[in-house]
Amino acid sequence: MANLTIVIDDDLLKRARIRALEQGTSVNALLRAHLEAFADSGAEASLRREVAGLARASTARSGHAGRSWRRDDLYENDRV
Repeated sequence: MANLTIVIDDDLLKRARIRALEQGTSVNALLRAHLEAFADSGAEASLRREVAGLARASTARSGHAGRSWRRDDLYENDRV
């Protein structure tokens, strides 16, 4: 795991430590969580676009007349 050094105002760090303590966490854990969300946000959006594109390109359909079965039909053989 890498270390990161940042420069921030002393008062800002003090306020952040107090809020983190109130939430039962640390400034380090909060920064790590924010950095993870920031770094992953681009990847998640890209994956969502890819899945949406695959869905649009799919030729899978329910049939010419649409769905011809009901939910109860799926469980008809399970009833004894």
